[in-house]
Amino acid sequence: MFSKQTKTPPKTTALSAPVAAAPTLAIPEAPKARPRVASLVSDGISIDGGVTGEGELQIDGIIRGDVRVGRLTVGETGHIEGSVYAEAVEVRGRVIGSVTAKQVRLYGTAYVDGDITHEQLAMETGAFFQGRSLKFQRPAAPAAQPVAEPAPAPAPLQGLVIPSERPIL
Repeated sequence: MFSKQTKTPPKTTALSAPVAAAPTLAIPEAPKARPRVASLVSDGISIDGGVTGEGELQIDGIIRGDVRVGRLTVGETGHIEGSVYAEAVEVRGRVIGSVTAKQVRLYGTAYVDGDITHEQLAMETGAFFQGRSLKFQRPAAPAAQPVAEPAPAPAPLQGLVIPSERPIL
């Protein structure tokens, strides 16, 4: 079954024609997805303005503006002045502004001055954090609620006398 065999040409006889091999379809292989390499804002680079994208970003320089990426790593020399939105954030440097992410990790060299909205938050000893930690959770799927029947209409009141409003002298 898995042994290597040599193919011999088909035999022909005087009464038979050579046997043709069945045609095969060549199915092209799907191109392999290349692993995404993180983009880098290196030490000594400064960006004034927002940065957006779906990939991974490593910041070792300075960004003055909002950052919205898939995954963010702020290196020890990294500095962000603005809001951060990502799926996962790791901070070793400075962030002055709010952070919103599912997973946030503050390493011992981190300095964060702003609110952190998260599902998971981890902080190492030595990390500086000044702000509020706000845990958000995904809303639960709405459960099937029984249909409430309308309340019966109130019965008309009979014989009720409403006093007129006269000023008291």
